[in-house]
Amino acid sequence: MKTKWANGYPSNLKGIALRLLMFSVVLFFAISIGVTIIFRWVNPQYTWLMVMKKHTPAASGGSSTFKHKWVSIDQISPEMVRAAIAAEDNKFVEHNGFDWESIKKARKYNQQGKKLRGASTISQQTAKNVFLWPKRSWIRKGMEAYFTILIEVFWTKERIMEVYLNVAEMGKGIYGAEAAAKEYYGKSALQLNRHEAAMIATTLPAPTKRNPAKPSSYMVRYQRKILWNMNNLGKIDLRKEDEKNSTR
Repeated sequence: MKTKWANGYPSNLKGIALRLLMFSVVLFFAISIGVTIIFRWVNPQYTWLMVMKKHTPAASGGSSTFKHKWVSIDQISPEMVRAAIAAEDNKFVEHNGFDWESIKKARKYNQQGKKLRGASTISQQTAKNVFLWPKRSWIRKGMEAYFTILIEVFWTKERIMEVYLNVAEMGKGIYGAEAAAKEYYGKSALQLNRHEAAMIATTLPAPTKRNPAKPSSYMVRYQRKILWNMNNLGKIDLRKEDEKNSTR
């Protein structure tokens, strides 16, 4: 029996390759959606960033220090929740994962050739921290957008914040609000007051360069800005916001 050829390759091989590609795509969506749903209830104790930094030499940005303890959002001060929103994502309770207004502003700012400004929401940062590698690339940004949509669909805002405040780096080798509170103030995350929470939030953009126990003058100024923003935000109850959204 003669084999038909197409573009220099047996036609049956092209069919096999196409089926493998389709199977791989379906498998990727099934696994990614399944893992996202699982993580709505199962706590991701480690992230790619934690593992990579632990096994990277200090000279290359790694850290032999590893401090992390998972606690439920009920064991984190509401002031820490409010400080994180004030520092990183004012519209966290309003948007569906992306702050398009901030993205437009950042793009316009970056086109002027100044220091790059990001516009990632807490949802995007959580998606990146939990599911992806830290190195920037267009592929990672695309995957980040995909996983952001998934967690916004399958998780609540309260769950997104809970995961974020447990995996975000808040100092060199220090991950999560509980570890940060113990390291800098010798207390639990639940006991943090608004000034302490705001100071910890100053580390979020550059955790390896900032130490709330020894704040720089810039960190003190930034803390004041966060405190001012916290006052403007007022009281935030993510559980009530989720209940409100579920009835719409």
